[in-house]
Amino acid sequence: MRDPSLRRSAVLFRAFLRERTDPGHCYRLLARDAADQIERYAPLRGAVVADVGGGSGHFTAEFRRRGARAWLFEPDAAELTAHGPPPEGAVLADGYLLPLADGAVDICFSSNVLEHVADPQTFLSELIRVTRPGGLIYVAFTNWFSPWGGHETAPWHYLGAERARARYRRRTGQAAKHTLGVNLFAVHIGRTLRQVRARDDIAVVTARSRYAPFLAEAIPRLPGVREVATWNLLLILRRLP
Repeated sequence: MRDPSLRRSAVLFRAFLRERTDPGHCYRLLARDAADQIERYAPLRGAVVADVGGGSGHFTAEFRRRGARAWLFEPDAAELTAHGPPPEGAVLADGYLLPLADGAVDICFSSNVLEHVADPQTFLSELIRVTRPGGLIYVAFTNWFSPWGGHETAPWHYLGAERARARYRRRTGQAAKHTLGVNLFAVHIGRTLRQVRARDDIAVVTARSRYAPFLAEAIPRLPGVREVATWNLLLILRRLP
């Protein structure tokens, strides 16, 4: 699928709507899309890839299918086995302290993890540390003011996180999986871009809306508007010598 395009966005959106009933289809499709995005800037064949926070390993499986030596690092044992046996060689590890040497990987990959860590800058620093000079860091996250920022409680999080959780419990009869300040954090586009651009150990290759059907790179340049319209920010960074 051409990226960006209306067709691609529609296909991905339909997959997201089926995520709970058919997670395998959703994440396999998302993994192929992410691999395509990476291969615009670096080949996966022969590359050493760290998939940090990759859940049950759909991204790792796709990277390996394309010839990468990919390894999954996931801190949550339940997530690791949520959709069957994890990939061979998967490691139960914290993204704040990866069991990897400095510059050990060609590509460090993290999809929709940043909004789930209390200290995003320390997490980013660890992804950068393990990436070799000249290598790529792929980071995508859902920002808080995105229409999907509250995850399963969205879009009612716009009225307040606690109110959104209470509504979710009334509607479903069960507690929401995510709690703001516990396992979901309010990450913002503008602040993240300023922090990334202030670093002297990386260069920003692209900062774009991950799923937008058009103007994918223009939207994150619009202060205020970007906090809602971006939906999910994709950063591809290059590690400097």
